[in-house]
Amino acid sequence: MAVDEELLEKVLDAVRPSLQADGGDCELVSVDEDGVVSLELNGACAGCALSGMTLSMGIERVLKEHVPGVTAVRAV
Repeated sequence: MAVDEELLEKVLDAVRPSLQADGGDCELVSVDEDGVVSLELNGACAGCALSGMTLSMGIERVLKEHVPGVTAVRAV
């Protein structure tokens, strides 16, 4: 199933304020044919020791819940 990138961007826009509140952000890099979303973490998120937790327990969980076809999220 192809991921609707417009919906993906809308959901990321809803997640961003939480990241920005801590001085970070994320940018969509790509989505592959298997539904793996690649994000670039910016600002405070780029060097944060907890960024892996934020990615899996936060961003990935929300994207899988709200965007059909998303199977995983990874930082690049």
